[in-house]
Amino acid sequence: MQRNALYTILFATAVCIVCAIVVSSAAVSLKPAQDINAALEKQRNVLLAAGLLKADEKVDADEAQRRFEKIRMVVVNLETGEENPDIDAASFDQVRAAKDPETSSVAPANRALVQRLPDNVLIYKVLGDDGVEGVVLPVEGYGLWSTMYGFIALESDWDTVRGITFYQHGETPGLGGEIDNPKWKARWPGRKTFSEDGEPKIRVIKGLAGPPAEDPFHVDGLSGATLTSNGVTNLLHFWLGEEALGPYLARLSQGRAI
Repeated sequence: MQRNALYTILFATAVCIVCAIVVSSAAVSLKPAQDINAALEKQRNVLLAAGLLKADEKVDADEAQRRFEKIRMVVVNLETGEENPDIDAASFDQVRAAKDPETSSVAPANRALVQRLPDNVLIYKVLGDDGVEGVVLPVEGYGLWSTMYGFIALESDWDTVRGITFYQHGETPGLGGEIDNPKWKARWPGRKTFSEDGEPKIRVIKGLAGPPAEDPFHVDGLSGATLTSNGVTNLLHFWLGEEALGPYLARLSQGRAI
């Protein structure tokens, strides 16, 4: 049966509206589950960086939560390095805070290409029998194609790397995407982050680095991914430096933030 042009347009419009409603409804209904999964994945990466979960371990949400009991989340003011007890750490969204002009500021020029700094950041303290035995710090910065979001964990000397992990990025699979490779991440524990004058010194180099005891400030480069490797170096130097987490790390070293 032949239809006129108006019928065709109205029918196509109706189909588009119905499809849009279905897709929107599905997105809205799935959002809570997606948020929960994202939170669990971030929690898992904190545990990996802290050394409380091995890369090849498969644990359910209950077991992950049990291990996470050794982690205490605190919100820290970047400018002062002091903990901010007025902000609920459990609900604090650092990424969202960085995008909001009311809770962030323009970052100083930096090689990590961080555009805005949140006023406060979420820190994870690793608890042991004798108190705080380490800290997991948020880091982010640009690689080749994307902003890389991750964590670096330090031992209680606030200098020795305990672990590193990245939970979100868009780097090239098989090249820059190897920042997810457990073998590469296993090269980090035991490395040192700061020089004697307190400046961030750790660096991802081209080629192979020696063992931590002999070559403490260098980590193996990612083959075929020089810009991603440089990006990891840049983001660590920025976040561990005075413009970001430096004041907090200084308080830790003085025993004023434990």
